[in-house]
Amino acid sequence: MKLALIVVGAVSFGMGAVHAEDAPALLHKYKCYICHADSEPKAGPAYVDVAAVYRGNPKATAILVALIKKGAHGAGPWHMPPHPEVSDAEARKMARYILSLKN
Repeated sequence: MKLALIVVGAVSFGMGAVHAEDAPALLHKYKCYICHADSEPKAGPAYVDVAAVYRGNPKATAILVALIKKGAHGAGPWHMPPHPEVSDAEARKMARYILSLKN
């Protein structure tokens, strides 16, 4: 019985580790940092600037999740492509991280 619990625990821990990527790792994994940076604009806005725009908006996380998954067309010549391969949970984790940043 103890062996079964150890095996189940080890498998559960291993599966959890696969899904336990932190937000910056996810932003690298999905190549977000090619166009964005935490504190400086690149082809896309700095994440601190995105956070400033949505600060105080109770729907901010949901809005950013939708933008991450569906993409966005900004005022400039570049647009953010959709990322349907990002899970809802990963997109929420990234959105919460972005919204946590302050200048």
